[in-house]
Amino acid sequence: MSKPANPLELVDRYLQSVRFWLPKTQRQDEILAELGEDLRSQIDAREEELTRPLSTDEVAEILKRCGPPMVVAARLGPNSHLIGPTLFPIYWFVLKMVLFWILVPVFVFIVGPATLASTHGDWGAALGNTIGALWSGLFIAAGIITLIFAILERTQHFAAVQCKWDPLKLPPVRQEPHERKPSLARSVSEVLFGLFGLMWLLLIPNYPALILGPAHTFLKAGELWHIFYAPIVGLSVYALLRSGLTLARPDLTWLQPAGELLQGVLTLVLLNFILKAAGHMPNAEWQPFVALTDAAKGSRQYIGVAAMVNASILISLICAWVGICIASVVRTWQLLKYIRKRAFGEGQQATAQLR
Repeated sequence: MSKPANPLELVDRYLQSVRFWLPKTQRQDEILAELGEDLRSQIDAREEELTRPLSTDEVAEILKRCGPPMVVAARLGPNSHLIGPTLFPIYWFVLKMVLFWILVPVFVFIVGPATLASTHGDWGAALGNTIGALWSGLFIAAGIITLIFAILERTQHFAAVQCKWDPLKLPPVRQEPHERKPSLARSVSEVLFGLFGLMWLLLIPNYPALILGPAHTFLKAGELWHIFYAPIVGLSVYALLRSGLTLARPDLTWLQPAGELLQGVLTLVLLNFILKAAGHMPNAEWQPFVALTDAAKGSRQYIGVAAMVNASILISLICAWVGICIASVVRTWQLLKYIRKRAFGEGQQATAQLR
């Protein structure tokens, strides 16, 4: 790890490492604020004693006396009776990693499909067997991990090496995604791709081969695209303007997350209207997205192709709707977290000025 130019940056690195091991509760920010105030008070007192600013090595010595971030997090966080405060953060991290990031994906993407194949496509039986096996696996894995850490807690082998750490090797402070200015390359790329996409959309009505390829000889745009073409173009114009404003004002760090969230919400509204309209189309000749040209209406082969394309587009739109819903929830949470952090930081500055 690189040695920080500013000695006080070590405190931020230290607090970041403590945050990693602290449980994500409502008191996390409060605990870190108190710890940071205590560390800076120690540094100020030492500087007054020496009548000079402390060097990086001297700040590192204060942090080393405070203790490793993992141990400090365990001391400030919730207590555990079976597993002591030294090992509890590692135990909790390993438990979450094994149960939720290893076992669950293995059962969802490997065991589940294998069980479905063994039951010859019986979804009910496959789902019941998979959930039962997953529950048993989670219970057994949690028990084994807890037993191992309980044994380690009582052998005291871990305590002999816990103090061998160097504050100068703490990782640099990571900025939150919404606190970083967007990179110039990303902003320029978004503008260029947005401009290209808008031009492509505007050319499609006169050149259907741009979207249908060779199939434009027997397929044409369905009724829904004629209804929703203008809103789709409008949404593309908004995306281009958002990217251009982000490029012009990179200092407005809130602009990109807020703009992306609004774009996601508008896209969800548009997709919702499209899917509802597709569901109300007549079932006799269900061709909401693509339809057969007059010359191809009598061909059974082309009728099957059109049905397959319409079904594929419908499934893609549903998947896009689900994906954008999840992304919008994540972006909303990140934006609220960013606003809360900014408000909390301004409150701290005001309190410091009053003091």
